[in-house]
Amino acid sequence: MLRSGFSPNAFTFPFILKSCATLSLPISGSQLHCHVIKTGCDPDPFVQTSLISMYCRCSSIEYARKVFDENGESRKLTICYNALISGYTSNSRFYDGVLLFRKMREAGVLVDSVTMLGLVPVCTLPAHLSLGMCLHGCCVKVGLDSNVSVSNCLLTMYVKCGAVAYARALFNGMPEKGLITWNAMISGYAQNGLAHHVLDLYHEMELTGIHPDPVTFLGVLSSCAYIGAHKVGCEIERQIHCRGFGSNPFLGNSLINMYARCGNLGKAHAIFDHMPEKSVISWTAIIGGYGMHGHGEIAVQLFDEMIGTGIIPDKAVFVSVLSACSHAGLTDKGLDYFAAMERTYGLQPGLDHYSCMVDLLGRAGQLKEAKELIESMKLKPDAPIWGALLGACKIHKNVELAELAFNQVIKLDPTNIGYYVLLSNIYCEAQNMEGVLKVRAMMRERKLKKEPGYSYVEYKGRVHLFLAGDRTHPQAKEIYGMLDELENLVKELVGSYKNDQERRNEEILSGMGVHSEKLAIAFGLLNTRPGTEIVVIKNLRICENCHLFIKLVSKIVDRQFVIRDATRFHHFRNGTCSCKDYW
Repeated sequence: MLRSGFSPNAFTFPFILKSCATLSLPISGSQLHCHVIKTGCDPDPFVQTSLISMYCRCSSIEYARKVFDENGESRKLTICYNALISGYTSNSRFYDGVLLFRKMREAGVLVDSVTMLGLVPVCTLPAHLSLGMCLHGCCVKVGLDSNVSVSNCLLTMYVKCGAVAYARALFNGMPEKGLITWNAMISGYAQNGLAHHVLDLYHEMELTGIHPDPVTFLGVLSSCAYIGAHKVGCEIERQIHCRGFGSNPFLGNSLINMYARCGNLGKAHAIFDHMPEKSVISWTAIIGGYGMHGHGEIAVQLFDEMIGTGIIPDKAVFVSVLSACSHAGLTDKGLDYFAAMERTYGLQPGLDHYSCMVDLLGRAGQLKEAKELIESMKLKPDAPIWGALLGACKIHKNVELAELAFNQVIKLDPTNIGYYVLLSNIYCEAQNMEGVLKVRAMMRERKLKKEPGYSYVEYKGRVHLFLAGDRTHPQAKEIYGMLDELENLVKELVGSYKNDQERRNEEILSGMGVHSEKLAIAFGLLNTRPGTEIVVIKNLRICENCHLFIKLVSKIVDRQFVIRDATRFHHFRNGTCSCKDYW
C-alpha cells in the first residue's frame, strides 16, 4: 500500500495494529506507532485504543500507559480506559488495573460492560472477594446488572472465590439463563466439591429444555466421580453418545476417571481401549485408576506400554505411577521411575513426587532412607511430605521419628487435625498416655475439631449420605438393627479363635463405633439382593476398626464390599482386603 503511494489513515491503523498484537510483534508495532504520529492519526480514539491494546498484548505495558497518558483526549474516553484496564489484568498487574478503574470513576468517565469484563479477572481469588462485591455493586449502580455477559462473569468470579452462596443468589435472580450461565454455576459447584448440588442443578437444567454441551458434562462427570454416583454417570455417558460428543477426548478422559473412581475399573479400561487417540492425560487417568485400586503391577505395565507407544511422560503421569508403586509396595520399581524422571526425561521432581517417594520408602520400612530423601530435597518440603513420614512411623511404630516429623508438619499446617490424631494414635499404641494427653491438650488449646466422617452409597440412581452416628435416615431403625446383628456375628466369629492375631482383632473390635461406612454397609445389605456388590465412598481414611469389621462381615455374609476412602480403594471379599492391610 505504501509503495503504491497510498497513505494510511485512521481506518487503516487499527487493523494492522491488531495483526501486530496477534502475532506479538512489538518492534513492528512501534514502527507503526511512528507512522501513526507522522500521519497525524494519533488523536483518533480507535487508533489510540488499538495502540494501547497492541502494546499490552506484546507485554509492553509501560508503553501502553505512555500512549494513554500523553494524549489528554484518551483520558476522557471509555474505550481507552477499557483497553488499558484489560491490558493490566491480562499482564497480572491487578493492582494497577484497580487504581485505573478508580481514576476512571473519579474522572466521571462512563463505565460499561467491557470495563467490568476487564476487571472481573482481578477478583477471582478469595482474598479479593470484597473487591468483587464492590464491582457487583457498581454494576447495579450503573445499570449493568441486567447485562448477561457481565452477570456471567460475576457468577464465575464468585465461584472462583469460593463464594458459592453469592453465586447462587446471583444465578437465581437472573431473568434469562443461557447455557453459559448454567455451565458457570454447574462448574462452580463442581470446583467447590458440592457434587450433590451439581446433580440437582443439572436435572433442573434438563427441565428448562436447555441442551447440555461438553462443558456441562465435564462438570457433572467430575461430581459423579466425587460421590461415586455410578448409575448417574452411566446415564451421562449415554447422553454424551446420543448428543454426538462420543469422540470428544476431554469427555473420554473424564469418563475413564469417573468409572475408575466409582469402582468400575473394567468399564474405565474399556473406554480407554476404544479411544481413537490416547493422550498422556488418558494414560494418566487409567494408570491412576489402577493405582488407586491397589493394582500396582497393572499400573506399571500400562506406564511401560505408554512409553513404548512413544508418548513422552509428564510430571502428572509420574505422580500416578509413583503413587501406584507406593500403594502396591513396589519399592524398587518406584525408585527406578523416580530416578528416570530427571535422568531420562529431564523432569525436575516436584513436591508431589517427593511425597510419593517418602510414602513408598516409609511403607517399606525404610524410614531412615525416607528421612534422608527429605533432607536432600532441592525444594523446601511441604506438609504432605512430612505427613507421609509421620504415617509411615505409625505403620512401623517409630515414636522418636514420629515426634520429629510431627514437629515439622505442624509448623507448615498447624490446623490439620489429622496429624494430631495420627501422633496421638502412635502414642496410644506405644502405651504412652502422657504423650496422648499432651497431644489432646494441644488440640484443645488450638480449638481443633475433627472433620466429621461421612459416606455415600448409591441405590436406584439416588446417592444416600450417612454421617457418623447419624439417625436421620428414613430407614435408621432398620439400619441400626442390621448393624447390631452384624456386630454380634463378628464378635462371635472372633471369639471362636484363640490365636494371638484373633486376640489382637478382639482388642481392635472392642472399640467399635458407629462410623459412617458401617451405616452405609448396613443400608446396602438391607436394600440389595444377595451377591450384589456394595460400593461405599468415604471422605476420610478408613480406620483399623472399620477395616477389620468389614473384612469379617464380607466373610460372614459372603458379599463383596468396595470402599473408597481418602487415599485408595479397598476391595473386601471372603474375609480379606485387596490392600493386604497395607494402606
